[in-house]
Amino acid sequence: MNVKKRDIVLFILFAFIVGLLGAFTGLKIYEAKLQPNITSERIELGSKTKNSTGDLAEELEKVEQVYELIEENYIEDIEEGQLIEGAIDGMLETLDDPYSSFMTSDATEKFNEQIESSFQGIGAEVSMVEGKVTIIAPIKDSPAEKAGLRPNDQILQVDEEKLDGLNLNEAVERIRGEKGSEVTILVERKGSSEPFDVTLTRDDIPIETVYAEVEEVDGKKTGILDIRSFSQTTADEFKDALTELENDGIEGLVIDVRGNPGGLLDSVEEILNLFVPSDVPYIQIEDRNGNKEESFTDLAEKKPYPINVVTDEGSASASEILAVALKEIGYDTVGTTTFGKGTVQQAVPVGDQSEGNTLKLTFFKWLSPEGNWINEVGVEPTVEQKQPEFFYANPIQVKKTFTFDQTNENIENAQIMLKGLGYDPKRTDGYFDKQTEEAVRQFQTENDLKVTGEIDEETAGKIELKVVEVIREGKQDLQLEKALEVLYK
Repeated sequence: MNVKKRDIVLFILFAFIVGLLGAFTGLKIYEAKLQPNITSERIELGSKTKNSTGDLAEELEKVEQVYELIEENYIEDIEEGQLIEGAIDGMLETLDDPYSSFMTSDATEKFNEQIESSFQGIGAEVSMVEGKVTIIAPIKDSPAEKAGLRPNDQILQVDEEKLDGLNLNEAVERIRGEKGSEVTILVERKGSSEPFDVTLTRDDIPIETVYAEVEEVDGKKTGILDIRSFSQTTADEFKDALTELENDGIEGLVIDVRGNPGGLLDSVEEILNLFVPSDVPYIQIEDRNGNKEESFTDLAEKKPYPINVVTDEGSASASEILAVALKEIGYDTVGTTTFGKGTVQQAVPVGDQSEGNTLKLTFFKWLSPEGNWINEVGVEPTVEQKQPEFFYANPIQVKKTFTFDQTNENIENAQIMLKGLGYDPKRTDGYFDKQTEEAVRQFQTENDLKVTGEIDEETAGKIELKVVEVIREGKQDLQLEKALEVLYK
């Protein structure tokens, strides 16, 4: 039987659209493995209310006509797969949803790696915001965090290749790479007058997601649980760590989800089952028709000790589910307002199952226990606390050595960092005066640099490195300090 290529394309696109409406008929739920996009084991696809099958077929004739025109007349050769993927990408682009995308088998495999095992790359979760690849959060202890990348940084180029016109998966392919390889990205940051280069060495991003420690606060043994992401193993890791802390006799608990870009819905649900009593829902899931499904635990009562949650602008998705649920049952959240992602994605196999292609599509909103939707708003802390100013300073871009009597925003960045490191230049307005020169000399003397009182590339790099060390070592962590301070009040 002879089948025309255009008929194949027409059939694929028709099956793609109709398949979304009935992909799970007669099947159990396809368990999506995505990060940072929250995934759900619930899925109810609404009935089709517009266009009969006949009307849909008529509309798809336009696609067939365009396909024929390109195939028969376009000046250059083009692969069938490109046309099909382009048509799918075009449909998704009209949704204006940064979290819905079509993933090839390779892209699907890489997303799954982030949930199932360690992977190699720079360690930053990204999304597409207004056509630009935007960092949701750098993963803690990753090359991205060590290089000072922040939530809402936008990546414009990778190794001098622009990302314009690429979809998210294509952009991620450019950014990721083998351990030990270098990549230079051009970053645009709010508050910086011009984009700047950041060079990173790719590394293994580990699977371990929960870290525990104990501190004495006013003579009380206090547990701190730091959740880095919500993967397949996170709930078990968290339960084991919490049990150990409770057996050790903790009298209070701080849960730290700063810089946590989210992950699996199941993972955070299991954790909430340990804290939220059964008289309130710990989450509500809302479908396109406004129907809500509430989820409850079997927990009789809250923990016998005080709890709070530490958040920042890099706390997204599943982190926000945890933070707002605990906030609305009376616990403090400490830090700054979270990222603001309130939607749930589902991964649906598309086409031949053996090909491994997947459509990641937004199916639901998630709502807080009280029914609030935090999308693009975030979770506001009950106790607001920013980090020291130098935590937020922009990189020092040195095109020409900075010296006495110059004024520049990069000098201002250096002054802010020097002040945070204890070398106070007495001013942070960007003017390079004698006190700034003396602060630079002192820093150079104590860090084995040539003592000139000027800021060249080597000195700037060393200043930035010392700032990163301070942040990574938890020194001057005002947010955690505040969380511990208010825990027993």
